[in-house]
Amino acid sequence: MTSRDAVVAPWDATPTSAVGLGRVVEPAGVLPQAAYRLDARPEIRRDEVRITVERLNLDAASFRQLSEKHGGDGAAVRAEVLDIVRDRGKMHNPVTGSGGMLVGTVDEVGPDSPLGVSPGDRVATLVSLTLTPLAISDGLADWDGRTEQVPCAGHAILFARSIVAVLPDDLDPRLSLAVLDVCGAPALTARTVGRYDAPTVAVIGGAGKSGSLSLAAARRAGARRTVGVVPMAAERDALLAADLATDVVLADARDPVALAAAVTGALGGPADVTVVCVDVPGCEHGAILATADGGSVVFFSMATSFAAAALGAEGLAADVTMLIGNGYLPGHAEVALSLLRTVPGVRALFEARLAAD
Repeated sequence: MTSRDAVVAPWDATPTSAVGLGRVVEPAGVLPQAAYRLDARPEIRRDEVRITVERLNLDAASFRQLSEKHGGDGAAVRAEVLDIVRDRGKMHNPVTGSGGMLVGTVDEVGPDSPLGVSPGDRVATLVSLTLTPLAISDGLADWDGRTEQVPCAGHAILFARSIVAVLPDDLDPRLSLAVLDVCGAPALTARTVGRYDAPTVAVIGGAGKSGSLSLAAARRAGARRTVGVVPMAAERDALLAADLATDVVLADARDPVALAAAVTGALGGPADVTVVCVDVPGCEHGAILATADGGSVVFFSMATSFAAAALGAEGLAADVTMLIGNGYLPGHAEVALSLLRTVPGVRALFEARLAAD
């Protein structure tokens, strides 16, 4: 039996678990994120919430992989996203293993749902599309396949242990979506920086969404010096204008020796904390080499190979703590939105990115 032939069980409205086990079609016994296929039918159980979807935000690694696979052909990217969602009942890129998140309006709330939302609330999901039952009804007719943000019509289902945020009234929903998509990065950066006494911090991919927020969070958390690493002169100029880092350097994050030299040259030595926010593979060894013994490396990228990171650190005899940015910390949405509202450089970079899209 193929995934497309899998039998969806008759509907049972009884909650089977707070984490959505009742939505798993195949294979049985795994959690929704690990499942190949989810049941995305619109009927909800007593502890579920149905969202009317208005926009998806594909994660950067997934969008880059799809775009490069199809040579920038937007129609082909759109067709593949539709195929993935139809086949799997969720947006779960089979190559990168990642998805993204969405915004929409709460349509129906089960009487036992603990999420604290009401019908009519405009919300952003703070859990990955890789574990969110999703159905698209408009064929993505209003999306050209060339941007990470995807206008669409359809519905999604949230579980009792899902995470959701009501969209703030003072921000453009597209801006909120872009910030909340990466809101785990600045919160984890701040927590990690706070474990050191006035550390030096390097953010690889400092001009991107998660990178710019991480630089701002590091400064707010007490970093003594910060360096943003970017691959292109245009990004260097934008990051300098945003005034988010003590130093900005050009380096290819996939070149370990060049990356380490750029960071140590700017800081006068390796960084106490290095945050990886780039959406391309092969950046693990350079980040480790750029980090001081006793320091920490935060990998906030779905392009990271954690086997490469672990074995690379061993091979370099690097005494570093490596952290996986899992996208959730208590209060992470508020941290990111506060940085957007109060740090002009962060907002400028986000708004420029949206204008370019």
